Amino acid sequence: MPNLTDPHAVAGMVSRLRDPHYERWASQIKRTGGCRQPIHLRGKVEHWDRATGTLLHRYSTHLEPDGVLRVPCKTRRASRCPSCAETYRADTYQLVRAGLVGGKGVPASVSAHPCLFVTFTAPSFGTVHTRREKNGKVLPCHARRDAETCPHGTVMSCTARHGADDSCLGEPLCPDCYDYAGSVLFNAMSPELWRRFTEALRRRVAKNAGLTQRELRDQVTISFAKVAEYQRRGVVHFHAVIRLDGPDGPTTTPPAWATADLLADAVRHAASAVTVTVPEVPDEPVRAFQWGAQLDVRQITMDGELTDQAVAGYIAKYATKAAECVGTLDRRINPLDDLTAFDLRDHPRRLIAECLRLGVLDGLADLRLVQWAHMLGFRGHFSTKSRRYSTTLGDIRQERAEYMRGEAVTTGRLPLFDEDTVLVISHWEYAGKGLSAGDALLVSALTGTPHSWGPDDPR
Repeated sequence: MPNLTDPHAVAGMVSRLRDPHYERWASQIKRTGGCRQPIHLRGKVEHWDRATGTLLHRYSTHLEPDGVLRVPCKTRRASRCPSCAETYRADTYQLVRAGLVGGKGVPASVSAHPCLFVTFTAPSFGTVHTRREKNGKVLPCHARRDAETCPHGTVMSCTARHGADDSCLGEPLCPDCYDYAGSVLFNAMSPELWRRFTEALRRRVAKNAGLTQRELRDQVTISFAKVAEYQRRGVVHFHAVIRLDGPDGPTTTPPAWATADLLADAVRHAASAVTVTVPEVPDEPVRAFQWGAQLDVRQITMDGELTDQAVAGYIAKYATKAAECVGTLDRRINPLDDLTAFDLRDHPRRLIAECLRLGVLDGLADLRLVQWAHMLGFRGHFSTKSRRYSTTLGDIRQERAEYMRGEAVTTGRLPLFDEDTVLVISHWEYAGKGLSAGDALLVSALTGTPHSWGPDDPR
């Protein structure tokens, strides 16, 4: 991170402050929200009168600072850009909450529909260090009076009372006993396991109601929004909001038989019934995965312990996170890279190495384990929803863009024109991204957000 003791960063900061275009640069930075790695665009936009061929307005980056326009990177990863990730988190919060209490085009009556918050865990791949509490007291990790000694000579016991930030949390007591292959393969297969769960859930709801699946579609729609979260041991589990609607989604009321208890029974049955099998590979055991034994199913209420705000906030929080809690890398890994050269603990290094090993085996190419080794095998979308759950992130972003355009028209930065009579011609090209060391210092001062070195750092 650049700091005031770095002469290179200070020199760059002074140079920017003395630039006659500094005010315009600062305005760009503020409009990006303090993005850590803004995208640089070079180009122009012209507005022409269709009838007369008159040029009404032209914007060009030719006179902008450094000849570029800086726009937000829009990443969802908080580890890469806290500013843009916060926007993504807020949008996800609004999307999830709209499906619970209404808004964004969803009627408020949706709050009366049966709705559950469900957590699906991963199975065990070996004993790991954990932090356990009871009545506010931290318990020993894995205290065993007659602990067994594993084949590798490790006593499978740990009497330490781990702190919340202990680096060993999630790491196996015996790395040689841990099923690293199973861990990364489960991550790779978990999206398919979720898809099969949703299909089994519809079948079970239909059976509980005494209907065929065709008849079910005429009476009920099952809607959901889910997010994936990494546990510190390096496997994903899913948090999901699952709701029963009428046949046309949240705008219609579900029938009287569609209760939260019926839905909860269907969720438990479907979660225990589905299995996904990894393609057979020579010299590798045949693996079939199910959800873990811990399945948490709770009803969402507007005034109870589990409220709409709590659920929406919880899901939105994890929508901006990836595998950083495990200690892996935040970028794709070249298969030729020497993993020992990276600052990695042994556990994430072994998980990555297993992805690279399995990814080149015949039969597993479709899992793309090598390309997603930095994500420990998981290649699915972190947040997904069914079509009728609520609004979309695209609609939320479009609403924000229209608001910002209206503000620009009001302040005179854009002309007010009729889209039917004005032709808009634009040309843009990519011109780089990121911040120099000096610019990063200034952005931190302008927005209060610390920044890392950007790609423009010339060192």
